[in-house]
Amino acid sequence: MANSVLPIRLDVGLKKRLTAKARASGRTVSGQVRYYALLAMIAEENPDLPLSMIQEILEGVAQAKQGLLEPYPWGVL
Repeated sequence: MANSVLPIRLDVGLKKRLTAKARASGRTVSGQVRYYALLAMIAEENPDLPLSMIQEILEGVAQAKQGLLEPYPWGVL
C-alpha cells in the first residue's frame, strides 16, 4: 500500500500529547496518528470489543507476521 500525504491541523495541546505518546511507543508522530486512526476505525466497526482487546489482537497479528507464534497443543492437558 502506497503512502500519501494528508496535512492536518492539530492544536498545540493535542500535538504535545501525540508527541509524548509517540515517543513512549517508539513511533513517529505520523505513525502514532496512523495507529490511532486504525484503532478508531476498528473500534467503530466493532463497538462490542474493548479497546484493550483490539490492541492485543493487533499485537498478535504483528507477532504472527514476524513468525513469533507457536502452535497451540489442542486437547493436551
